[in-house]
Amino acid sequence: MNGLERTMKIWLASFAALLVVGMLALGGLVAVNATSPGGISAILTAAPLGQKPAAQDAIALKGTNQATTTDTPQQAAPQQQAQGGVADARNAVKVAGPAVVTVINKLQQQQQPTTRGRGGLGQVPSAEASGSGVIIDNQGHIITNQHVVEGQQSLTVVFSDGTEVPATLVGEDAFSDIAVIKVDAKVPAYAQLGDSDKAEVGQPVVAIGTALGNYTNTVTEGIISGVHRQLGDGSTSTQDLLQTDAAINHGNSGGPLLDLNGVVLGINTAVVRSSGLQGDVAEGLGFAIPVNTAKNVANQLMSSGSISHPYIGITYQVITPQLATDQSLPVQQGVYVSDVTAGSPAEKAGIQPGSIITKIDGTDVGTDSGPTLAELVSKHKVGDSIKLTVLAPNSTNASTVTVVLGERPAGQ
Repeated sequence: MNGLERTMKIWLASFAALLVVGMLALGGLVAVNATSPGGISAILTAAPLGQKPAAQDAIALKGTNQATTTDTPQQAAPQQQAQGGVADARNAVKVAGPAVVTVINKLQQQQQPTTRGRGGLGQVPSAEASGSGVIIDNQGHIITNQHVVEGQQSLTVVFSDGTEVPATLVGEDAFSDIAVIKVDAKVPAYAQLGDSDKAEVGQPVVAIGTALGNYTNTVTEGIISGVHRQLGDGSTSTQDLLQTDAAINHGNSGGPLLDLNGVVLGINTAVVRSSGLQGDVAEGLGFAIPVNTAKNVANQLMSSGSISHPYIGITYQVITPQLATDQSLPVQQGVYVSDVTAGSPAEKAGIQPGSIITKIDGTDVGTDSGPTLAELVSKHKVGDSIKLTVLAPNSTNASTVTVVLGERPAGQ
């Protein structure tokens, strides 16, 4: 090899190396065969800057279940590909966005002393509160949270295109935090209600609502972080919730939590910002009422305007390792009965404070992934009999106790 040939080979090798480095810096080089003569055999595919190759992004979901690349989704032409680790929410927004509304609650007027006149009572101009809702049929029924419409004097619904129409309250249920309102106007769309029993931890979800009362149809996304979650002590609080890290802000209450096909899995209801006395600040702790619960309550409200809840009459705590240690409990799973309401079905059945309930009709309660006590009870009607597996206080022997469900008193 003469000097000129050697110089040319060195120059070509250097140029090839610079080309490889440059393309790597742009994020566009996909494959290089480093064993080929001359250092480079082929550049197979170069993705556009800031994007991944399409072959790595092909992810589609069927309903709310596992990933697949071949099944036809529930809605037409879904756009569910992951882009840089972010689920593509465009199809969900396109399908369900027009069915999401802002609910404006003009609160009842209140009276307070005034300096005008002779010290009589003057009326304070009605305040307004707002939240979100989702249209569920072509007759104008809308599901929202009960706390969004509480204390209402009048209601207004704002469609996604800005159109405002009056609404009336069909019924409300404080225990489940579900209300149904209705508009007598042509609706732009209505959402498909799914099956929240099939919701899976890790599943991508999308929340839509009027954040802070100003930012209509704000879209946030995340995953389902947990199922069968509980807020409160098990007596009067909302229970059996879906947990999500999709951002939920004031004003999102009553809006839908959707899968990537735009199917409703839950009704957003709460967010936890701190843990109270410890002062810990929480991020990504949002909660939604499962749509199966919302459907059940809404159907009863639409048929009769009210709902009756089956009732045992206990206050309880889900047993944790810490609680089991603190109370010297003989089991690590179940619910610990801290109080029994006088005259309740539980008292009539002989259940005492300090008892432990481990099963309802043979199904374990108080587990991390199984149904809650409240969920199992809610599947029954007032007057139904259920069988509880109970450990009496300071006992390790379980017995079966039959409880005839009563009707939950108002306000409990």
